[in-house]
Amino acid sequence: MLWTIDAAARLPLQEQIAGCVRRAVADGELAVGEQLPPAAELADALAVDRNTVLAAYRRLRDDGVLEFRRGRGARVAAAARPRASVEQAARDLVELARAQGYRRAELITLIEELA
Repeated sequence: MLWTIDAAARLPLQEQIAGCVRRAVADGELAVGEQLPPAAELADALAVDRNTVLAAYRRLRDDGVLEFRRGRGARVAAAARPRASVEQAARDLVELARAQGYRRAELITLIEELA
């Protein structure tokens, strides 16, 4: 599991970490029930404060991606959404853009500006 963050990015570090976890779940790198690294260990690996990782984990818990169990750490929740939901959202976006008259290049430009 290789996660990277960009300290110079506009997106807060905790959101970047949460995004890495979500992507790992969506791509099947993390399976339901799989334990995530302890916050202190991940913080050391990413060179961030432990509280930043804990904030990301809490956000993921609140979003239903992770569950915390005493003595067992943070694990991927059964309710975590798989990649299929992201792919479906992309399909819906492409369909909507076509209906609104956007060309492929325009849609790509729009996504790049938002990312």
